[in-house]
Amino acid sequence: MTDTSADIVRIDAAAEAVPGGTASVADYVALLKPRVMSLVVFTGAVGLAVAPGHLHPVLAVIAVLCIAIGAGASGAINMWYDRDIDAVMERTQARPIPAGRMNPDEALAFGVVLSGFSVLVMGLAVNWAAAALLAGTIGFYVFIYTMWLKRRTPQNIVIGGAAGAFPPMIGWAAVTGDVSVASIVLFAIIFMWTPPHFWALALWRCGDYARAGVPMLPVVAGDRETRRQILIYSLLLAPLGTAPALLGFAGTGYGIVSGVLGGLFVVAALRVWRGSAADHRPAKQLFGYSILYLFALYGALLVDSWVAG
Repeated sequence: MTDTSADIVRIDAAAEAVPGGTASVADYVALLKPRVMSLVVFTGAVGLAVAPGHLHPVLAVIAVLCIAIGAGASGAINMWYDRDIDAVMERTQARPIPAGRMNPDEALAFGVVLSGFSVLVMGLAVNWAAAALLAGTIGFYVFIYTMWLKRRTPQNIVIGGAAGAFPPMIGWAAVTGDVSVASIVLFAIIFMWTPPHFWALALWRCGDYARAGVPMLPVVAGDRETRRQILIYSLLLAPLGTAPALLGFAGTGYGIVSGVLGGLFVVAALRVWRGSAADHRPAKQLFGYSILYLFALYGALLVDSWVAG
């Protein structure tokens, strides 16, 4: 057994030994991955707001809360399953389970209960189409991405990114009760955005993933290939971001804003492609901008919908 493997076993055993009831409220909030949840909730809310039709404001709030709770539940189960690799990755060592503040069984129970609650409330209060999409999203993130893809293939983020792309479809279905071409486009934008976003992070956190044995693209294919893939996906994302205007369910204003945002994304990706393995600044800048890009793009879609009445 390697030293790293031994460290994982020791830290995980310590987490298992934590008695129940020692975790704080802040630890349970941390399990929900609130920073990730904020983006998920926002895109889900935009999907709901731009969908044709009307949903009572109270039901709209319930739908968004269910999306938030479902996303948080997925994060909690992810932390339970990944507690061994979280223990050796610098950016995740302070999470409640590897830090020894929470028993893994508590995290799993918390995630499972919230998952069932969010789906049930969505179905009973809103509609079962949205509930089915929410259940599928949670299941995809937990079983397909976390348990199957993440530790087995460098395409983990490409395929697994679908889980983070479903929220606007869920929001749309909460209003309409179905899935349409427009909601699929909203899904596709996030799906195409996910690889360059996470690969930019992986470029400057490559050592973390290597120590944990996670086959992220920079670990398996190297720095240069990762930079090339980031550029390819960015070139595909930029025109896709303008699709709502091209397809007629967003206006000219959105089309202009999305075009500018996409152009800036490509510029940032070009800087990463031209960069070197020793300089992580372009990757860090692209990672930061990618978050701003998605918030701004969906914000522009929301404003466009309000302007259109």
